[in-house]
Amino acid sequence: MPSSSSPQDNSGSVLSTPTSSKPDASPALPIPEGAAPDNLIIPVAGVRPDQLHDTFSESRSEGRVHDAIDIAAPLGTPVLAAADGTIVKLFHSVRGGTTIYQLSTDNRFVYYYAHLDRYAEGLTEGHFAKQGETIAYVGDSGNAEAGNYHLHFSIALISDPKHYWEGVNINPYPLLKK
Repeated sequence: MPSSSSPQDNSGSVLSTPTSSKPDASPALPIPEGAAPDNLIIPVAGVRPDQLHDTFSESRSEGRVHDAIDIAAPLGTPVLAAADGTIVKLFHSVRGGTTIYQLSTDNRFVYYYAHLDRYAEGLTEGHFAKQGETIAYVGDSGNAEAGNYHLHFSIALISDPKHYWEGVNINPYPLLKK
């Protein structure tokens, strides 16, 4: 369940709290040119583009589509901010386990990091994470099977930063393979 406190954006406005364990985004749609984030880094330390596998369209339990990429890595490998942006929610859920929602600097995208082992020391909601900064560590929390250490990473194009868990899913794989 989400915590009872609601995060605030940089203007002090209260943001709503998510009711699900990951962005409740619709199936991926073709994204217009320039509507996807640029210059992302692979959000797991030491992982090269040739080690990535496109798991975006794979099916999951309960008839769901994955809508994310899983990046395998050993337990405790640093999870890096894929881009600059504000940490808007630290969240624990049944499916995602220990998770982070990060809002892009232009308020158009949400980066979602799940199945984390733990957060980086001192990480808080409202923290502005710089690209490449360690924000967490790879784990198997949530519905990842025990020992299936990986980062579940998704990107959603959003229309309202106050509803950061809603949006249109964007496949991270081609953006991270660049």
